[in-house]
Amino acid sequence: MLRDGTSGDWIGTFQGHKGAVWSCQMDNSGNLAATASGDFSARVWDAITGKSLLELPHKHIVKTCVFSPDSKLLATGGKEGLLRIFDLTQCLASKKAAAKAALELKQDAAINKIVWVSNNRLLCACANGKVYLWDKDAPGACVHTFDTKQADEIRDLELRTLSDSGKGIITAAAGTKVYFYDVESKQLLKEYKMPIHFREEGGATLHPSGKKFVAGGSDLWVRVFDYETGEELECHKGHHGPIRCVRYAPDGKLYGTGSEDGTIRLWKTDPAQ
Repeated sequence: MLRDGTSGDWIGTFQGHKGAVWSCQMDNSGNLAATASGDFSARVWDAITGKSLLELPHKHIVKTCVFSPDSKLLATGGKEGLLRIFDLTQCLASKKAAAKAALELKQDAAINKIVWVSNNRLLCACANGKVYLWDKDAPGACVHTFDTKQADEIRDLELRTLSDSGKGIITAAAGTKVYFYDVESKQLLKEYKMPIHFREEGGATLHPSGKKFVAGGSDLWVRVFDYETGEELECHKGHHGPIRCVRYAPDGKLYGTGSEDGTIRLWKTDPAQ
């Protein structure tokens, strides 16, 4: 379902999947949308008309789908533990309803999240507590492994470019902790134990300033923490079900939360404003 980000008004619905939709994303141009589903497929849609352009068959539940920054590639992953990269330029040009992956990379565990670092590098978060950095142009071996050393499933993964320094920070939520890594140096920067767990779903998101982060998971509350100390700064009530996802807006003025109660809520970063 597509809604207006300001008013929340319904714009349209993408119809075609026969199972739960676990992931959805629009590309940077706003012309394409992609979805990953429990019906063992991912789909690419015309975001303007809602027409299904491609069906990408898989052999198990698909948990994540992400466009590359230039919108030419789509990466998918799920219960198979197979990272697939589809060349959308070729797939759409062929005008075939079903398409095959241009590259397949077997992982050590099921895949929960994928994040592109650039048009050729991407992060793959797995159920074994590890995040693998891959280069599609040199797929023989992963570039680096970010290991939480806890073996808890990584439920959420984000790459945030800080507004002041341009530094790229990886945020990963797994078990009862949130981890922060420098994507360039590969170093673990921070690690905080949370008053919630991420065993089913949930996640964390870093503010563009790098000064605080939001986390939500096993309970009904949305919490804001200080990045430097891990101190809880705010606790917001409103949802009536566990938190499934959290994300700051690109400008950091708002953050959104999605819950099992079937609602999406938008919160002001500075409630006083």
